[in-house]
Amino acid sequence: MSNSLSEYRQQLLLELTGNILPFWLDRMPDRQYGGFYGQINGMNQLVPKAPKGGILNARILWTFSAASRLLGEEPYLAAAQRARDYVFTHFFDRQEGGTFWLLDYKGQPADDKKQIYSQAFFIYALAEYFMATNDKESLQQAIELFHLIEEKSFDPVNNGYFEAYNRHWQLLEDLRLSKKDANEKKTMNTHLHILEAYTNLYSIWKNELLAKQLGNLIDLFLKKIIDPRTSHLSLFFDERWNRKSSLISFGHDIEAAWLLCEAAQVLGDEVRIRQCHEKSLKIMAAAEKGMQADGSLIYEYDPKTGQSDHDRHWWPQAEAVVGFFNAYELNGNKRFLHLSKKTFRFIRQHLIDPEGEWYWSIRADGAPNRDDDKAGFWKCPYHNSRMCVELIKRIDHLSVNQSQRKINH
Repeated sequence: MSNSLSEYRQQLLLELTGNILPFWLDRMPDRQYGGFYGQINGMNQLVPKAPKGGILNARILWTFSAASRLLGEEPYLAAAQRARDYVFTHFFDRQEGGTFWLLDYKGQPADDKKQIYSQAFFIYALAEYFMATNDKESLQQAIELFHLIEEKSFDPVNNGYFEAYNRHWQLLEDLRLSKKDANEKKTMNTHLHILEAYTNLYSIWKNELLAKQLGNLIDLFLKKIIDPRTSHLSLFFDERWNRKSSLISFGHDIEAAWLLCEAAQVLGDEVRIRQCHEKSLKIMAAAEKGMQADGSLIYEYDPKTGQSDHDRHWWPQAEAVVGFFNAYELNGNKRFLHLSKKTFRFIRQHLIDPEGEWYWSIRADGAPNRDDDKAGFWKCPYHNSRMCVELIKRIDHLSVNQSQRKINH
């Protein structure tokens, strides 16, 4: 391993084990009602009676499962087990199937809708927990959620997945993940995280239907979701895959660029691997338009209005670190490695809160955003911890390959 990559690895490991994970281990466990608290606000104040979101809890489960797999330390495994037990006890709807969207602080359902995006994250997390622990019940629950998504959400007429249902699996009129989203029947975001979930599940469960549907998701991105004219992802679609938005989300572009490569690799389809590698590099070239001179990535741009959101949100910065490193692995261009490091340098200099974890964002004027959560429904340890885990694994893999080449020569 080059000294440069070795130093990069050490910085990432220190961020993971010295900042991100300790914050969630020390401050978020709810000792009274179980599981983890629902919110710490932007002023670092605990909100003990905040509701507990399914996405937050699934992402906590994934994070500590992945950390346990990578580092093998008991506190991470214990946190993963805590998350798993709470999820199984409180989030699963044992009568109607699937998982609840939101619980109150005591663990009772507060919003019982079945958002497919959230179901996918539980698959992703439970598959990771199985890999960390070999817990058969978690694998079985992930498999049941997969079959449920295929039964209830898959559109056999126009392809793809519908967005959201009530507790009894009737399609909702308001399908949105959040208030800022368009109310459309199909979205890039949900499809991206079903792809991510199915990839993780297929890595441990080689099922024929799962393979078919994972391949289909890859093809949907290549043929429907990625705009062939711009190489940006379209965000919202109607039932028949007509584009309903012009907005560009640079973080989602980059996240999709590397998740598509991972999906094709896990599926083991050489044709799709080649297609995803080629498309990934095109996406990264397009997404570079959102990069700033300091290494940060702006949030969104709307070519229709010419308006940009120049806030640097936490999660697109994390995805940029991974996405540019993935591009470096694909073609060996050290400029991509430089961009990955440059974004991580921005994170270290500006986005990390001295009191722990990361700010929600750095505003366009350079000030930290203290109005939005430090931890909450959407502010989870998933993007930034995954950034560290992914790069540590990738740098280690490069090191092994370099050592092997030296031996062979």
